[in-house]
Amino acid sequence: MMAAVRMDEGLDAGLIWHFGNPVAEARSLESGQGVVDLHNREVVEVTGADRLAWLHSITTQHLSGLAAGQSTTALILSPTGHIEHVLHGTDDGHSFLAWTEPGRADALIAFLESMRFAMRVEVARRSDLRLAWAGHQVPLDPQWRVRDGDLGGVDVFLPEDAALEATVGTWAFDAMRVAAGVPRIFVDTDHKTIPNEIGLLGTHLEKGCYRGQETVARVHTLGRPPRRLVQLHLDGSLSQLPEVGAPLEFGGRTVGFVGSSARHHELGPIALALVKRNVPVDAELLAGGIAAAQEVLVDPEVGLHIRPVLG
Repeated sequence: MMAAVRMDEGLDAGLIWHFGNPVAEARSLESGQGVVDLHNREVVEVTGADRLAWLHSITTQHLSGLAAGQSTTALILSPTGHIEHVLHGTDDGHSFLAWTEPGRADALIAFLESMRFAMRVEVARRSDLRLAWAGHQVPLDPQWRVRDGDLGGVDVFLPEDAALEATVGTWAFDAMRVAAGVPRIFVDTDHKTIPNEIGLLGTHLEKGCYRGQETVARVHTLGRPPRRLVQLHLDGSLSQLPEVGAPLEFGGRTVGFVGSSARHHELGPIALALVKRNVPVDAELLAGGIAAAQEVLVDPEVGLHIRPVLG
């Protein structure tokens, strides 16, 4: 294996970008044998007898009956339904362990602490744990906590001294995620995003009241979310990819923004974006000035993700 090339800028600066052959690394992911270092993700743990009932009451997810070992994703919304926090977690019967995006744990913990009241819960940052992603064919220590990944494989909560060597970089890993149509919260979303626009990821529609639920329920009942998540197939004759946050244009006006972009080993250059609902689904767009064709991910009328991976 060649020496690791690391990301030198952006949200994932410091992570391994590739080992010299992103195509071979992509094949390794497909075969379930790859390991990806995601140590910049931040880990939070919730303990206490009331933890699941408490998290159930303040997040978008149905957590009160979460079985030990079951994996989940939950969002915390503003009073008007906009996504403020995300937890990708699992419970082992004693504690709920979750990861969130880089730089987000402190604000998440502060919010959770403000909502404790008289509940028997404790919230802590687990700086002693780091995250990795591993394919199902990778042998793991049974003492390590794992969570079923959104792309297959597992998210592994590793002790700092654990021996699990990365074999795949973020180039191939992000390309797999974008190709699967799985949005990354705070990269493929902005401060105005509601769960309906990204296909209700991390949101359970048959549970009691939580902050922001009125917006989610109303849009789901009436349909027609303001924007929709879309996959873009970019002009492959150009060498560059659009930057995160680049404007998405149609007919000379801005109709959305680009989130993640990647070079996939089979699909070529692709990206995820949020676009206004009323933009025709077959319209060709400009993504940061690059011609882009759409592939529908979220139904513009009902706000549901059309791919079962996000069910």
